[in-house]
Amino acid sequence: MRTGVFFHPEFSLKDWPIIGNKYRNFPGVMQRALSREGVTLFESKPATDEMLLKVHTPGYLREVKQAWYYKGASLAVGGCVEATERIARGEIVNALVFAVAAGHHAEPSSAWGGTYLSCTGPAVAHVREQFGIQRFAILDTDSHHGNGTRAVFRNDQKVLHVCFCDEDTIEGDGTKIDVDAGYRTGDKEYLEKVEKEFFVRARKFKPFMVFHNFGHDTCEGDYGDRGLSPSFFPLLAEEVKRCADEICGGRYLIITHGGYLRDVAEDIFPRMIEILAWP
Repeated sequence: MRTGVFFHPEFSLKDWPIIGNKYRNFPGVMQRALSREGVTLFESKPATDEMLLKVHTPGYLREVKQAWYYKGASLAVGGCVEATERIARGEIVNALVFAVAAGHHAEPSSAWGGTYLSCTGPAVAHVREQFGIQRFAILDTDSHHGNGTRAVFRNDQKVLHVCFCDEDTIEGDGTKIDVDAGYRTGDKEYLEKVEKEFFVRARKFKPFMVFHNFGHDTCEGDYGDRGLSPSFFPLLAEEVKRCADEICGGRYLIITHGGYLRDVAEDIFPRMIEILAWP
């Protein structure tokens, strides 16, 4: 078993905040990719309160549990935690984790932008407790600033967070970086920035694994349009996988993030599974 794909049928049944019903035809559209040798489909399990309270305040968790989208968000976090644990155990090398209503805009006590629970926060906390693993790199190529991920890890020097958004900044100890991706850019220019601003830093940082908050809202015609073509996204995954192969034994976990174009989602995610499954 090399690649885990973490999905739950609940994701295909609702019109989720911001991203809509782009998973309506999943997992069916992934059948060919899922049949590849070394690929296993896991049904995501809900996160426990214990997991979520590693990051979120009790008051905020009580509040968000009342929302209609909580079940989906909980399943997204649970899938991310399980995938991270399986990678840490060596049961899989890499993973694609589907997420709804959870992701990089979720701070400990607040959230916005369609993501209401943190995915990477509970996952990192869990494997640190279980295995003592400390160093992680997080690449964020969603169109918008990952304020939640930044808030969770701001004072954690053992987490490298590089976010491609709207400005060039370096915070504190130099492990928290924002990169101006450009209001309008192209595939080549964007990838060059990822190579310069993330790959170079990740090689020096030497993380145990790479998380990737993977939005396709940067695609032409999507709500975070930065001018990228649909064909760019599998290429980006391929290049990040190559970097992970070099620096951390291929341990690479993709978490789906922004973007509501269903045709793009149905095209890129099966292709990304095949890329992850390559030896």
